[in-house]
Amino acid sequence: MENLARGCRPLDMANSMAASGQHSMTVAMAAIDAAIALCADGSGDGPAQSAFTAAQQMPYIDLSSNRISTPDRAVDVLFVLQQPQVILLGNVLSSEECDAIVAHCGNRYTRSTVTAENDGASVVHEGRTSEMAFIRRGEAEVAERIERRLAALAHWPVENGEPFQLQKYGVTQEYRPHYDWLDPASSGHRSHLAQGGQRLATFVLYLSDVEQGGGTSFPGLGLEIYPRKGNAVWFLNTDANHQPDRQTLHAGAPVVRGTKIIANKWLRQGRYG
Repeated sequence: MENLARGCRPLDMANSMAASGQHSMTVAMAAIDAAIALCADGSGDGPAQSAFTAAQQMPYIDLSSNRISTPDRAVDVLFVLQQPQVILLGNVLSSEECDAIVAHCGNRYTRSTVTAENDGASVVHEGRTSEMAFIRRGEAEVAERIERRLAALAHWPVENGEPFQLQKYGVTQEYRPHYDWLDPASSGHRSHLAQGGQRLATFVLYLSDVEQGGGTSFPGLGLEIYPRKGNAVWFLNTDANHQPDRQTLHAGAPVVRGTKIIANKWLRQGRYG
């Protein structure tokens, strides 16, 4: 009740309670709803409406047409899975833009890492065998242009996005099944959540064609999307209340022939950094 009185958001409180390991998310939400009811009329018999039923603001792709007009490019809607939402977009980048991003990163790649759950450190993991490079905001005009395009597509501020993370996969390299959302129950992930909140959505931009393999797969859904230069996959990582969606388990399948280069763009709840 004290936290509510000083303006703490119910969802932030519930995440903190669940992250402590002392309460389940269900118990945390129920306790907060009871406190809100008690604050409302002093009896605990206040409004029946839960504080967690109202949807939070989310990025979204406008699916009212098969072609989406952004300020500088027309993008095609090629495939839509409704739940969880997975959308394949065509013509997101030109071939020249793909080549320019790849050339900009040149030989800057290092072994890919993951975020350790215990302390948040970036560590090498056997399940992710690709190489990675980053493009910081303001570093390259072509990246800035694409960031603005993606922001228009997702109806989400540019400043709420993480920097582009490029991934290069050679033959046999892969990223085994994983989630993009950050786990509030993980002490290592909580430090990253503090930098901009949850990762609500993901763009995977395909910067190269691949001769064989290298698909983006969702094993729980029986879905695999193969890379095509200039296309992008979009998916939501959370539900409407910004809670992690376990249906979004996905992987980068091993490359059989050729080289796969992608750029990840993760959209956060708030300003990143």
